[in-house]
Amino acid sequence: MTIDPINKKEKLFPTYSGSNENLLAILNKTSQIICKWFSDAEKLGPLPIDINFKCSVPDEFGNSTDVLFSEIESLIYSSFNPVHPGSIAHLDPPPLMISILGDLIAAGLNNNLLAHELSPSISLLEESICKWFSIKLGFTESAGGIAASGGTLSNLNALVAARTHAGLEADENAVFLTSEDAHTSFVKCCLIMGLGKNNLIKVKTDNNGCMDINDLKKSINKCDEDGKKIFSIVATFGTTIRGALDPIEKISKICKERNIWLHIDGSIGGIFAITKIPINGISNVKFANSITINPQKILGITKTSSILIISDEEILKKTFATGLPYISSESNFLNRGELGIQGSRPAEIIKLWLGLRYLGMKGIEDVLSSSIEKRKLFENNLNTKKYELCSGPLHIISFLPKGMNKKESNEWTLKKRISLMDNNFMLSRPFFRHRYFLRAVFGNFNTGENHINELLKLLD
Repeated sequence: MTIDPINKKEKLFPTYSGSNENLLAILNKTSQIICKWFSDAEKLGPLPIDINFKCSVPDEFGNSTDVLFSEIESLIYSSFNPVHPGSIAHLDPPPLMISILGDLIAAGLNNNLLAHELSPSISLLEESICKWFSIKLGFTESAGGIAASGGTLSNLNALVAARTHAGLEADENAVFLTSEDAHTSFVKCCLIMGLGKNNLIKVKTDNNGCMDINDLKKSINKCDEDGKKIFSIVATFGTTIRGALDPIEKISKICKERNIWLHIDGSIGGIFAITKIPINGISNVKFANSITINPQKILGITKTSSILIISDEEILKKTFATGLPYISSESNFLNRGELGIQGSRPAEIIKLWLGLRYLGMKGIEDVLSSSIEKRKLFENNLNTKKYELCSGPLHIISFLPKGMNKKESNEWTLKKRISLMDNNFMLSRPFFRHRYFLRAVFGNFNTGENHINELLKLLD
């Protein structure tokens, strides 16, 4: 009896014997289309808009790869292209080539980081990479961490661990504090953790976009008066609009005095802390209980690549371990699915591992340093008599003509963004402190001095 319910001539899955020539053929063809798309980026622009693109849905009997490849090509050529040098709108740089290979390997292996027996080599790889980050950040031997699909999940893992560690899992008076310029993902964290909006206390920022220490102290005292119980203070190491860094050392002293968990959202700037790049306060991240780092936002590690590093890895285990009765466990191996919210996880750590190995510390510092130098070049040559600037020590800058109100900023940014897109420069348009700004993120390694000078001319 032959069990073959799907009537297709083409192979559906890799074979356990033979050459797998069909798989090799479709991989080669896909690679050719993607590489040609990269090469066509300059003439296509950062964001091609194809009004004829249609999203097809599954048919009754499926389609051949020949049919699908025409649709794949249409999909690719209708996508945002981060390789274009004018793509400086967001924290989405071009993909590191070796990282693309990591995605392919992860998909081909299809291993599951839920458990050691489902990903024996990759589980050890993830543990090693997290330990490496811990050491580079200045943590002790007890530190470790877990990879997650994005910074929001890494931050959520940290906050759940912090609340559990404080013994406030079911306490309606449990609160955590962030700066008013912290990422919006913390509002989502509140919702997921069953907390109300009043359980997220926002602390004012100073003129440089950094958490105001005096207002932090006032907020803590107000929590005491209101019977609120603080389980974490979240410092931001690289704000979204201007790349500002909160004063980690001062915040950590307050946390230590009051036995409060200090979490750092270093989704943007945390990666700089593993280097020797001279940024004020960069060495103070070691005072935190946990830190989120997103190598995808500047190193070009393909999405998604986020890790949470925690000063005591045992806390993650105590927080999230439930036991996996359907999985064989070995006493000398830890099932990585017991260290975070996610159960099944792809082998995304391969992309990060390959990227770090390929670049080395020198290459990492070159990528990060060049991004800062590009921001400085742009900032130092932008007409400060005309523009109001919001920037920090990293690679992000937002700007707006001086004296504009909300309505005027709305109109100007809309028009200017369109005109810049016509010249193949894609900038973002954030709403910040009651007005709209244009924002440039100089994390695109393909953006050169000539492109920055051209952009400056368009803005002058």
